[in-house]
Amino acid sequence: MKPCGARSAHNAGTDNRPGSQPALAGTIRAVWRAWAAATAATTTAMALMVGAPCAAAPPAQSGAKAPPARPLHFSAIGHPFRAANDENLLRRAITEANQDKPAFIVATGIKAPTEACSDRLYAQRRDILDGSPRPLVLLPAGSDWAGCRNSAGRSNAIERLNRLRDVFYPDNQSLGVRRLPLTRLSANVKFRSYAENASWEQGGILFATLNVPDNNNHYLPEAGRNSEYEDRLVANRAWLHRLFLMAQRRNLEGVVLFTDGDIKAHVEEGFSLLSGFSAKQDGYAPVRKQVRTFAEKYKGKVLLVDSQGDAKVTPVITWRGNLGRLGVAGEWETVRIMPGTASLFSLKESDPP
Repeated sequence: MKPCGARSAHNAGTDNRPGSQPALAGTIRAVWRAWAAATAATTTAMALMVGAPCAAAPPAQSGAKAPPARPLHFSAIGHPFRAANDENLLRRAITEANQDKPAFIVATGIKAPTEACSDRLYAQRRDILDGSPRPLVLLPAGSDWAGCRNSAGRSNAIERLNRLRDVFYPDNQSLGVRRLPLTRLSANVKFRSYAENASWEQGGILFATLNVPDNNNHYLPEAGRNSEYEDRLVANRAWLHRLFLMAQRRNLEGVVLFTDGDIKAHVEEGFSLLSGFSAKQDGYAPVRKQVRTFAEKYKGKVLLVDSQGDAKVTPVITWRGNLGRLGVAGEWETVRIMPGTASLFSLKESDPP
């Protein structure tokens, strides 16, 4: 039986070209009519037997809403390296976080401040992270590069940061046995170096890493141009702009930003006439202002996850409007996402709304 709407091979083969012989055309039409009359009853019976496939399909419903995204959860590992012998803490955190079967894991930091900034150590820690059964996204910590010095005692932070990028961010995929496709800021030719800034989307949520180290954002008070800090500010600003623009255009429910340092965007600031004369320049002020500005214009929720949690305090998500913050200590935490709900992000039932 031919499919619905199909043209008969006999009909398709009829010669209708200009100049065709009328007799031949009449003969073909006669044969066609005879064949059609002889098989009409059989065709009808077969159509009924198979459920009338040529019946018109019901019209699609207009205005139907897409089904809500499925709930998911992810794990965040804080910076476990406080001393040179904390490698086992990282191994344990990765093992335990994987037991919760998260969609992915985000880990911050690969070494303690007192450990060597050597290629050998970088490669060793990469092997540990890459052994995670679940996809693992690495966010560099300030201790991984900002405090590094060469044999002469001079800072080689920029050189070590570039080496970290070569070792841990060679392509557009996460670490782990199962890989997660990522979009990196380095895909932009203007910011080719900033491969550590990565983003991915799952369950109607946009996730992204942002290189903001915990040592006051690596702001150096020495005179002259603070080149690394200033260049990274420009790159991070462009990255934030792209992320929130993408979230708005796709009508995503939330944005999750992972940083090493706590930028305190969720904290109410007191008014002071002398704030501009502080003895210590706040290296987080520019990025804090940018995140707040973008969050105020965004209809969804924004969750900031950093590695500056207090191990002595039960972690909670603290909210300021649509802007929330979760500080993770040296252990790991699991964040659950319930699309379509008012809270959206939660750790447990006792989290404040």
